[in-house]
Amino acid sequence: MPTSGPDAMQPALRRRRRRQGFLLPFACLSAALIAAALLPGAAFADGVTPSEARRLRDEVKDMFYHAFDGYMQHAFPLDELRPLSCQGEDSLGGYALTLIDSLDTLALLGDKERFDAAVEWVGKNVRFDINKTVSVFETNIRILGGLLSAHLIASDYATGMRIQSYDDQLLHLAADLAQRLLPAFDTPTGIPFGSVNLVYGVDENESKITSTAGGGTLTLEFGVLSRLTNDSVYERVTKNSVRGIWARRSKLDLVGAHINVFTGEWTQKDAGIGTSIDSFYEYLLKAYLLFGDEEYLYIFQEAYKAAMHYLHHDPWYVEVNMNSGATVWPLFNSLQAFWPGLQVLAGDVDPAIRTHAAFFSVWKKYGFTPEGFNLATSTVQQNGQRSYPLRPELIESTYWLFKATRDYRYLDVGRDILASLQYGAKCPCGYCHISDVETHQQDDHMESFFLAETVKYLWLLFDLAAGPDNIVENGPYKYIFSTEGHLLPATPQIALLDEHCLYAGAFCNGTAGHGYGTGDSSNKHQNANSVPFDDSRTPSNQSLSNILSTTRGYIKGVCPGLTHAQKLGISYSAEEDNSIQQNSGSSENLDESYVIKSSVQAQSSSVILISHPVASQTEEPTSGRSQYNANIVATAESVGTDTASASSHPEDLVKETESVSEQKEINDKEIASQGSQPTEGRYLT
Repeated sequence: MPTSGPDAMQPALRRRRRRQGFLLPFACLSAALIAAALLPGAAFADGVTPSEARRLRDEVKDMFYHAFDGYMQHAFPLDELRPLSCQGEDSLGGYALTLIDSLDTLALLGDKERFDAAVEWVGKNVRFDINKTVSVFETNIRILGGLLSAHLIASDYATGMRIQSYDDQLLHLAADLAQRLLPAFDTPTGIPFGSVNLVYGVDENESKITSTAGGGTLTLEFGVLSRLTNDSVYERVTKNSVRGIWARRSKLDLVGAHINVFTGEWTQKDAGIGTSIDSFYEYLLKAYLLFGDEEYLYIFQEAYKAAMHYLHHDPWYVEVNMNSGATVWPLFNSLQAFWPGLQVLAGDVDPAIRTHAAFFSVWKKYGFTPEGFNLATSTVQQNGQRSYPLRPELIESTYWLFKATRDYRYLDVGRDILASLQYGAKCPCGYCHISDVETHQQDDHMESFFLAETVKYLWLLFDLAAGPDNIVENGPYKYIFSTEGHLLPATPQIALLDEHCLYAGAFCNGTAGHGYGTGDSSNKHQNANSVPFDDSRTPSNQSLSNILSTTRGYIKGVCPGLTHAQKLGISYSAEEDNSIQQNSGSSENLDESYVIKSSVQAQSSSVILISHPVASQTEEPTSGRSQYNANIVATAESVGTDTASASSHPEDLVKETESVSEQKEINDKEIASQGSQPTEGRYLT
């Protein structure tokens, strides 16, 4: 799970590196491990059988209850468990964080008795009118997401977990909490403050610096709440936050790590897929999959292409300067491990397989993944990055890759991860953080996400192999997992509600002046699109507009012959808007320049895959950004070969980067130039 906000900031050390192969020692080590993992017959001789998968699934279930019971007996109703000392602590807001974060895991395991009791207790006892300053990001993904997921399960007979006496108590709590978070969004850029007081709002001394993930990882929970309450304000503010971040991207379509929510200036310009940025990418794609909003898909496609071009050094990812693309930090951090799973959802499986193998080689080396692993020295990064706080990201990607490929190697990976947790992290009352992955020294802390995510994905992995028996695989809906692992179903109320009003990012005027419209056309659209997702194979000769209109069935009013920005009537920056106007004459039939092709054959109808648009190679580029977009090829056959040929050698990372003084001079000039431009109004309607 990603961390964000000012407290999560760590200064990026920029070093001048010569072209002398600083990655070669690690390349020799990782190449052998990765090659072994990628060989066709690389599954271990004692590979996991279906019967063993059932045993491992039960072992994971026992793992959950060892930790959950330890929390309930020794920490509840405090936020989190101290598993070594068997005590509790309030770490977020003092409202039984671990219980709320675990609600949908109880439902997933089919534990109706405990799920019912937990929902009833939360509905009667949890209140948010408390004088506590909390993280907007963490409160959203853990508490708001946990409440909404549990509400959707407890209120629906189709889930098999319907509570007879339940009367939307969790939904009311969620709406109350979201209202208390709304003051954080009152900024000139629309990007929220990192923290807010639940009673008094934003403190006058609150830091104006927040992370990209902090501002871009709110759309799922707030969007679901808008649909359940018929109040568009929640979805509107979070979408404006995403727009505020994307409008300030660099000319390379990269975003930095931290930004000033008042001025819109980037205070940390290192672009990557890990710490402080990760779930920004994740929620772009998942917001499209859940809500069918084409704008999120467009931003994701542009951001993903830029990430694969500038950050990807097959199979690793590095951090670069967002403006120049120069490598500033050759580091694998553990939060990057979510990326292969996201690539599976995007249909880009080949690079996901290679990257997952590389990441798992680090786990195999230490028994856990450290927070930071230096690719140049092939050692654990110092400065507080030697720990493993029970993170789920590698397990999450393992689950998605097994779901997409049914390759039993991923069960072997899951078995190794389970063994490491059992023998290295198990404590008297739960599971402990590992403070040092080399010594396996334990730390007296257990984050709530261990029960919300880590155990959940591990259990789903083995249950899928054993013959799935859970609401995710066999239930009535497709589920999108939040970044905290919470289950958000694509029900008609969530996925189809007034979609004709949302395709342009504009909300219909409801009777209350802020709700969704209820016109007759909405009902017609809902009736015509009763299936949330179409898992049928996408023909490669359809244009992007046809794919979005027919496969999803949510996007209305697509106008052929226009660019995306022209279809939506928007521009993300003055420069881009001028470019569009100047070249509109040569932009006819732009949709036909997109070729859609699936990059994996889905092995399960529950796998949600989208295909990548491919910019035409014959189109005449009109700007640096469009030229870059036109050279990206993402077909099924070319994704692997193009990325491999472009960056398959680790020594490609050996690039001359700017010195600290040179970078500072560049940054100062950029900040000065930004100061002469308006920080608001870049998103024009």
